[in-house]
Amino acid sequence: MSTYLSPTAYGGQERLLLSVVDAAQILSLSRSKVYELLAAGAIRSVRIGRSRRIPRSALDDYVADLTE
Repeated sequence: MSTYLSPTAYGGQERLLLSVVDAAQILSLSRSKVYELLAAGAIRSVRIGRSRRIPRSALDDYVADLTE
């Protein structure tokens, strides 16, 4: 059984910050590929303590850049 929570699982509202695993699932990419994209600067992220979080808007921007 999976413990994955959808991006809208928080009270029916879209979460503003996503984990790398959540972002990978949304983009249908591996976790490693998302880390590569973060390191290359293709996807914006923030650090909170030792955690890396990705704003939902950063995923939207990344996809928009792919389609241009």
